[in-house]
Amino acid sequence: MFLFFLKMLAKLPLRWLHSIGALIGTVVYLLPGRYRSRLQKNTAQAGYTDPAFARHAAAQTGAMILETPKVWLDAQRCLQKCISDDEAIVQEALAEQRGILYLTPHLGCFEITARALLKHGPITVMFRPPRQQFIEPAMQASRNMPGLNAVPASVRGIREFLRALKRGEAVGMLPDQVPSSGDGIWVPFFGKAAYTMTLAAKLALQAKVPVVLTAGERLPKGQGWRIHYLRLTLPAEPSIENMVTAINQAMEQLIQRFPEQYLWSYNRYKIPPEAPAIPDALK
Repeated sequence: MFLFFLKMLAKLPLRWLHSIGALIGTVVYLLPGRYRSRLQKNTAQAGYTDPAFARHAAAQTGAMILETPKVWLDAQRCLQKCISDDEAIVQEALAEQRGILYLTPHLGCFEITARALLKHGPITVMFRPPRQQFIEPAMQASRNMPGLNAVPASVRGIREFLRALKRGEAVGMLPDQVPSSGDGIWVPFFGKAAYTMTLAAKLALQAKVPVVLTAGERLPKGQGWRIHYLRLTLPAEPSIENMVTAINQAMEQLIQRFPEQYLWSYNRYKIPPEAPAIPDALK
């Protein structure tokens, strides 16, 4: 039943989905509660203190949620609405023939980016199974695209990543998810200590591959998405901590291109039970 509902949503014009989603997102934001408080706190931490900014960010979150079924279930039509001004960055990385690690933060339409990259060759992406089991059939249907290999965030998934990189293929993951297994370190994110995963940094250092950050900027009036790319500048001393810090800094740069479309309501600064104490230097 849920998959049928998503299929019906996917048939609506993208402009309608964005408009309806933005309205819902705004209404939810106007209700007092933890969601609104966290969104305001996170945007202010990043320097966006105008109340209108937080409200617009909530509207963009609503648009992101309602566009997702269309991206999942009508991908080919959505891909026709993608443009990019940064393709040269991808071409340069591909020319090195070492594989590519793509990092997609919770920015804009992060479901469109892996699908847009399929034109350059196969890509293996890492996902976390949804907490709500009724969503799983829709996610499985969305991953049914030639060249797109989805693997779980587990040891098996990491092995699949390494195999793909060894073949010279691309892999992709979300770098700003808070790790729950204790596999992270404290580094700054918009000036505040954030428990950040080390997996992306370890993969980049072990496989010695180019790292490219990417995000799909939602264009107005349902025009589609502009795909952004940003090549990570490797730190002079390539340690895990320096690499994780560099990734966070690159994410900040990408987010600042269209900051209202970042998922500011995500609990980026939570402290997992397995996490070590925040270093005094970051408090």
